[in-house]
Formats: sequence, structure tokens, C-alpha cells
Amino acid sequence: MTEQSHTHPDADSYDPGASSLAGQVDPAVMAELLSIRSSIDNIDATLVFLLAERFKATQKVGFLKAAHRLPAGDPGRETAQIARLRRLAAEAHLDPGFAEKFLNFIIGEVIRHHEAIAEDHEAAAQANGSGRPGPAGPAVSAGA
Repeated sequence: MTEQSHTHPDADSYDPGASSLAGQVDPAVMAELLSIRSSIDNIDATLVFLLAERFKATQKVGFLKAAHRLPAGDPGRETAQIARLRRLAAEAHLDPGFAEKFLNFIIGEVIRHHEAIAEDHEAAAQANGSGRPGPAGPAVSAGA
């Protein structure tokens, strides 16, 4: 369900030492900067894999909703999740407003995916002439 971008270089061409600051700052400062950035790179990679796992789970929810003709969104759940994430963010000393914006972005993507799954499910039902959706959908792909 996730879209792949072909505008970014592949992992083999990534240069963790790339910086427009090279040669402009003290080498010791640059070394410390690159060390910290290495940790940031590891965290970013972890976030990508965590988001992939999250979208695999939400894709399963989308198939279940489509099979039972449930709405793509669940405003009660979304409100509860936003309140929960805002509280967790505050406890973690992260701006709750940022956490809410981030979660709202994810929720929007999940709903968009659920709507697409429901449309595909309905189209399959129309194609088989039953007017009723068939099985809950294909196995969850690794890219979801």
C-alpha cells in the first residue's frame, strides 16, 4: 500500500558523511556532528520499518472493514488515539502539537488506503455479479 519514490538514491549510494559543512568547521566538531547524525540515521531507518509494520496492520484492518462494509474512518477511535498520543508526547517531552499533526497525517493515509481497499472490494463484488464482497482480500503485502 505504500508508494515507492524513484527520485531518491538507493542505499548503496548514500553517503553518511555528506555535508555542506565539510571543510568549513573544525575536524573534531565535524566528527562529533557525523557521530550524532549516525544515530539519527539509525533512528530514521527504525521509523521507516516501524511505519511499514504499522501499515501492514492497518491494511488488515482495511480488508476487515471492506469485508463487513464498515466505514474507512472511525472518528471515536481517532479522537481517542490523538488524545493518547498527545499525552504520551508530553510525557516524552515531545511537542504534543507535532505528535498530533504526525498522527493526523498517518490517519489520513490509513483512511485513504481503507477507501481504496473498499473500492477494490466493491469492484470485485460487482465483477463477480453477486453485489456482495468476496473474501477479505489478498494476503498483506510486504510493502503495506
